[in-house]
Amino acid sequence: MKQTVNIAVIGAGRIGRLHAEHLAHRIPGVRLSAIADVNKQAAVECAAAIGVPKALKEHRGILEDPEVQAVVICSSTDTHASLIAEAAAAGKHIFCEKPIALDLKQIDDALAAASSAGVKLQVGFNRRFDANFSRMRELVREGAIGEPHLLRIASRDPAPPPIEYVRVSGGIFLDMMIHDFDMARYLVDDEVAELYAVGGVRIDPQIGKAGDIDTAVVTLKFVGGCFATIDNSRRAVYGYDQRAEVFGAKGMVTTENNTPNRIRLSTGQTVREDLPQYFFMERYTESYLKEMNAFIECIREDKPPPVTGLDGKVPVVMGKAARLSYEQNRPVALSEIS
Repeated sequence: MKQTVNIAVIGAGRIGRLHAEHLAHRIPGVRLSAIADVNKQAAVECAAAIGVPKALKEHRGILEDPEVQAVVICSSTDTHASLIAEAAAAGKHIFCEKPIALDLKQIDDALAAASSAGVKLQVGFNRRFDANFSRMRELVREGAIGEPHLLRIASRDPAPPPIEYVRVSGGIFLDMMIHDFDMARYLVDDEVAELYAVGGVRIDPQIGKAGDIDTAVVTLKFVGGCFATIDNSRRAVYGYDQRAEVFGAKGMVTTENNTPNRIRLSTGQTVREDLPQYFFMERYTESYLKEMNAFIECIREDKPPPVTGLDGKVPVVMGKAARLSYEQNRPVALSEIS
């Protein structure tokens, strides 16, 4: 019989509610004992909706509970690093949504706290657990396409986020492309040595006034010689665009967008299929479930988490390098940042 893992969630926003629902109802052998949020009403509503016994305003009530073995941190980005340190000091295993922090010293301090406490820390890069992308990685690692030469990633949102979010998010390279930076490392199974970024405001002038851009292309040079391009747009009018291709010495592997069904209508005038799934909550629901299952299993089986603290840090380094490259219009080596 599997060991029951007693867990709690900090943060009852959109992602917090998703993880809480999965932990409460879709992952066997887990007891979700509490939900905390600085907006206590949000915690109360979330707990009531999924049948969790305790809703708190203060996260300390969770950390002081000796029965809680692990916490899932889904609060605002600026709280992640301090919560990791507090949870580690309390001896709790930690799942933390990305990014750990926007400041590299804060990230290093958080990783050191988890390491010193001997607790597990998994970072929430859920796309690694998507069936399409995980199969691509398997094929690349198996040598099915030979040595990787080129990687292409297209990642475009259906609509821009609120301007209030843009002002505090760290910008497109750290709130959006950070997923693609992680995916590039994951798919090629190599580290990035250098990158070059270009971008601009093509969608919403208010994004520019907030100090960000809404359209960007970054080229990457990996240590092993592979080259990559990543393009991001804050608005794809047809839906959530998530595609990738790895081209190698012996072939190529690609993944296209997920659609609500696999129907294609062919007539004498057109060939049509439904638009892609609209946004990340629809597109990646199962990957969120799989990543949380993986976190629970690493606790039960006492094994390293599949997405480590270092995996959480490197994409932030890449995001900062991309911003510097964009501002200075030159290639930037990651060693300049780290």
